[in-house]
Amino acid sequence: MTRHVHLRDVAAADEAPWRALWAGYLTFYQTDLSPAVTAHTFARLLDPASPVKGRVAEREGALVGFSTIVLHEDSWALTPACYLGDLFVAPEARGLGVGRALIEDLVTRGKQDGWSQIHWLTRHNNPARRLYDTFATADDFVHYVLQL
Repeated sequence: MTRHVHLRDVAAADEAPWRALWAGYLTFYQTDLSPAVTAHTFARLLDPASPVKGRVAEREGALVGFSTIVLHEDSWALTPACYLGDLFVAPEARGLGVGRALIEDLVTRGKQDGWSQIHWLTRHNNPARRLYDTFATADDFVHYVLQL
């Protein structure tokens, strides 16, 4: 199914369709961010010096998904770790292998670049956990967030 999915780095010309997908992602997580945060996030995806990186999935000429990662130092490893901060597939493209392709893309890149791990969080009731469970096992850590 994924033979019709093309993965690539985010490009400046992707801003409008990326923003549409981003809006769907924020709706899924029942979150509202300021336009300034969204603009800053997209700008970081285009900045080669930023540790925030983005990939998009295209199908039949349209963006249908994206991943956003943050590469960071890891005190438990000699090589960088990858935090998969955001993964989203448009509802009309779900079940077509787009999410799997985006994660496999990160696994390939991580092996090539020597990352120590890829880690991510999701809600306990996210239906995408069926996919995530094919890649890794959820641990028993509790996630705390202290807003500053």
